[in-house]
Amino acid sequence: MKIVFTGGGTGGHFYPIIAVVQKVNQIIDHENIIGAKLYYISNSPYDKEMLFENGLLYEEVTSGKMRTYFSLKNFSDVFKIFFGTINAIYKLFSIYPDVVFGKGGYASFPTIFAARCLRIPVVIHESDSAPGRVNKWAGHFAKKIAISFQEASDFFPKNSVAWTGQPIRAEVEHPAPKEEAFEYFKLESKLPVILILGGSQGAELINNTILDAVPRLVKSYQVIHQTGVNNFKMVEARGRVVLTDNEYKLRYLSFPFLNNLQLKMAAGAATIVISRAGSALFEIASWGLPSILIPFTQSNADHAKKNAFNYARAGACSVIEEANMTANILSSEIERIVGDKEDYARMAEAAKVFNKPDAATKIARALVDIALSHEK
Repeated sequence: MKIVFTGGGTGGHFYPIIAVVQKVNQIIDHENIIGAKLYYISNSPYDKEMLFENGLLYEEVTSGKMRTYFSLKNFSDVFKIFFGTINAIYKLFSIYPDVVFGKGGYASFPTIFAARCLRIPVVIHESDSAPGRVNKWAGHFAKKIAISFQEASDFFPKNSVAWTGQPIRAEVEHPAPKEEAFEYFKLESKLPVILILGGSQGAELINNTILDAVPRLVKSYQVIHQTGVNNFKMVEARGRVVLTDNEYKLRYLSFPFLNNLQLKMAAGAATIVISRAGSALFEIASWGLPSILIPFTQSNADHAKKNAFNYARAGACSVIEEANMTANILSSEIERIVGDKEDYARMAEAAKVFNKPDAATKIARALVDIALSHEK
């Protein structure tokens, strides 16, 4: 049995793939499937250590990106797509997997196209409430289509779609016990905690707004701030300046990136989460925490805003658009949600209801079943 996984080189594509791979490996072990091989094909490995830990063999296939705006790179990327697709056909023919799982993103196109040419079954998963271009195209021939938002079903053939929810890695799906989490970060036991997740690369607008707001926030809250690796030194230095003479400065903790253990602990400690509106919102939902989402204005086809407002309609979050994002508005919204116990409880319950905890298991089961039937 051979399964190929492919997706764009971002955490929003990579981590859900890892979540599905974890469940596939569990099925392989439980059912004693002999000779199974799992591959990850993309334009970058993203996290080599995580690929190794989960038994994924990496194959690199370059691809270009067709931007929705004018750019000279669109012309050069046509050649990247062409040669990447030729390479993908060669590699997929060499591997000849029983099924290909596509997570979307421009980096998945060559592999999905190659699978189509070689008549290899394709399964896709769409995280956004409206699909990206690759998944929208692949939906016309995919054997099965899994979606995170029910609204995405409108874009795909009805007989192929399943509303599974979002696959979430086992390491971060369940928060640590609160006492253990508070001890891990050396937090004050009775103060609420704000967790800021700007994405693995951080979010400059969120970082700057938090730094403007932090002198006010630390009077009543503790702050765990994931800044993004690229922004950490700047944020850390500026944080020291704005809190130099502040008696509560130890209540602000900044990290370039939260690894699996740190994220699990931060989720256990958090009272409320501030985040972009990508795949992280599904992790927040699995934690059952109210959140404030700040969708990225320039996301492709406005996906981030659609995701945020769909989640808000479920009652699980508040949305602040980038144009309205100021330290005062953000601080006031945090105070409103945390201070209103009834509203807080409603949002927490809505997050739990929105969460679909068995998404990775359902997708993994479908992949293994298709792969085994294809082998025969």
